[in-house]
Amino acid sequence: MNYECFKLAIADHIAVVTYDRPPVNAQNRLSRDELTHIFDSLSDNDDVRVIVLTGSGNVFSAGADVKERAVMDKEDGAYIRHNRVTREYFYAVEDCAKPVICAANGAAMGAGFVLMMSCDIVLASDNTFVSMPEVNVGLSGGMRFLTDHFPRSFARHMYYTGRKVTADELYRRGLIEAVVPRERLMDEAMKIARDIAAKSPLAIQTAKRGFNTVAEMPSRDAYRFEQGLTVMLSKTEDTREAQAAFVEKRAPVWKGR
Repeated sequence: MNYECFKLAIADHIAVVTYDRPPVNAQNRLSRDELTHIFDSLSDNDDVRVIVLTGSGNVFSAGADVKERAVMDKEDGAYIRHNRVTREYFYAVEDCAKPVICAANGAAMGAGFVLMMSCDIVLASDNTFVSMPEVNVGLSGGMRFLTDHFPRSFARHMYYTGRKVTADELYRRGLIEAVVPRERLMDEAMKIARDIAAKSPLAIQTAKRGFNTVAEMPSRDAYRFEQGLTVMLSKTEDTREAQAAFVEKRAPVWKGR
């Protein structure tokens, strides 16, 4: 399928999804629909084991396309539909069956920052900054998102002022995996992607399911759930192959079952 707002390339079990809506990869209804379709499809694609999400140019995403807001009040239910689509757009990435590596190639503002942090692993180029500029354009939303990632005072300072936070600061606070020069960003992301793609796809997908599920559980229930996943995996061909390959000191051959 051809997309207007994205480029999709798949090779060696790695899918690279590139936000390509010049000039700043602003998020509109079409791009949300397309990204949701892409990630839902990649979840079911057995040839894909890991995904890299990045942007074209030097902006990851400037957030919501404010120009769309001007027409929403003219149609009953427009805002309700917009909010529903926007929620599912982020969940399509977060809930994707495959791990998603974000290679943030520049500014990630508002909804762009949320999209960035919906990924499993985040790398950022050294020109990247994030911000939540909603108050500057008369909008709201994102307070719980900031509270999930930052202490109370920092989150509110960031939101009330719309201040920019550099990639170095995000790294210092443990929100992202690395800050790398812009020209090396995709090389570093692909290095991690290749490492993940070499693992059992069944084990990796089970691990992502586990991370997403236990995040909302008390520790005792989470541990019990994880033990159940281990029992399930122990009965698969991939686990038997992994253990045999370990003993025989050879590379495993995965079957995904």
